[in-house]
Amino acid sequence: MQPALWVSKTGLSAQDMQLTTISNNLANVSTVGFKKDRAEFEDLLYQVQRQPGGQSSQDTTLPSGLQLGTGVRVAGTQKIFTAGSLQTTDQPLDLAINGRGFFQILTPDGTIAYTRNGQFHLNEDGDVVNVNGHPLEPGITVPEDALTFTVGEDGTVTVTTPGNPAPQDLGQIQVVDFINPGGLQAIGNNLFLETGSSGAPREGVPGEDGLGRLQQNTLENSNVNVVEELVNMITTQRAYEMNSKVISTADSMLQFVTQNL
Repeated sequence: MQPALWVSKTGLSAQDMQLTTISNNLANVSTVGFKKDRAEFEDLLYQVQRQPGGQSSQDTTLPSGLQLGTGVRVAGTQKIFTAGSLQTTDQPLDLAINGRGFFQILTPDGTIAYTRNGQFHLNEDGDVVNVNGHPLEPGITVPEDALTFTVGEDGTVTVTTPGNPAPQDLGQIQVVDFINPGGLQAIGNNLFLETGSSGAPREGVPGEDGLGRLQQNTLENSNVNVVEELVNMITTQRAYEMNSKVISTADSMLQFVTQNL
């Protein structure tokens, strides 16, 4: 009975982590550019009491063995980088990547971070920045007297100014991609950092070499499916209850032994 208690304890811990993952997904259902997480489970070590394929006699082998599992654990969480739905807005600084790719953000310590959140703003100097004031990389500075602000699908940024109807080129927004986006390190604030698992960033022009095109006046919503998460939550709750029931059953069996033997 005692091994059953410890095995069920690992099940309770794993389902608790699963519920934490689900709750984080649901909490970020309205977060622009958010990518949901998925918990990945694996079974623990086995106690092999009879080796499969072992000799049962000189001429015969065991067709199966006796292997007792010791439980389960959460081996990791995986970011699911499927595209979220696109929402049209009336803000010219709202950008979305329709396809693969990330915007580059320059953090205060000089590190380049990556994001799918295209909710940009202007600071006091006219620089295009994210909601925390960190500038877009490469930097784009909008003149104070700009009348219009236009971003093409290839990332070309142009403005018009009073007395000059011809568009003025301000530069080009570059996007980057990774061979394994799931290997990026999430640091919060809708930002990711490069890791050895993600591979090196591949920078390019939007719409070329497999990179997504930019859509102005558009935002990418979270890719969290509320119905799917609620179903996962119910499944997790039932799994937690079943593991709790095993502990209760093992406790009843131990109680019977201690009281009757």
